[in-house]
Amino acid sequence: MTRFRPCIDLHSGQVKQIVGGTLTESESSLKTNHVSAFSAGHFGRLYREKGVDGAHIIMLGAGNEAAAREALAEWPGKFQLGGGITDANARQWLDWGAGKVITTSYLFPDAKFSMDRLRGIIHALKGDKEKLVIDLSCRRNGDRWIVAMNKWQTATDMEVNQDSISMLEPYCSEFLVHAADNEGLQQGIDEALVRNLSRWCSIPVTYAGGGRSLDDLTRVRELSGGKVHLTIGSALDIFGGSGVGFDDCVEWNRRSRDGL
Repeated sequence: MTRFRPCIDLHSGQVKQIVGGTLTESESSLKTNHVSAFSAGHFGRLYREKGVDGAHIIMLGAGNEAAAREALAEWPGKFQLGGGITDANARQWLDWGAGKVITTSYLFPDAKFSMDRLRGIIHALKGDKEKLVIDLSCRRNGDRWIVAMNKWQTATDMEVNQDSISMLEPYCSEFLVHAADNEGLQQGIDEALVRNLSRWCSIPVTYAGGGRSLDDLTRVRELSGGKVHLTIGSALDIFGGSGVGFDDCVEWNRRSRDGL
């Protein structure tokens, strides 16, 4: 059943909410919705206290390792950790408390998908695909969605569709899909993408991008038949937003779980 899944986005060691399409190597182009006064550990503790598991921690660039480890320490084994994950460090992050690791850019050397690299990460995880989430964050191109890497600035050779999903599912336990063109804008979800993800995926998938209210949670549930989870970021009151309260999302999960 559809659930609200929170996030902790880290940039330069701070918890931030960023407009996804502006995340480049140039600080001058970066548009930030919110910089939290609280540490990553604060949010890790909050999610633990509220019992909201399945959250993802994303390290956006360098300088975030200490903050990520602080959050992981608050609820070992319950967070998904992404950002710079490779075959060389995937196992280490599990040892540091991640429940699962998330990978994207490493799978696309020179923006071309590498099955060898995917198998290399699975090998590093001792063959346990349950510990791997594949991030298929994408940008829209007409009526297609193209996987984007390098902070969502570089288009790869992979389209998100039934063929690519079916090829990847045997190697992971979940998908995470940021709609990069919607990320941070609080202008609504990509309904067509949500609907298609529910048709294409037979394993859990979390959609992020544009969520702004409890109505979006209900809409994702309707569009996906309860098969797609939703992350809401910038619209949350805990991240300076005014669209929806974090506690209200937690209550939505409880009511949904109880069939109310």
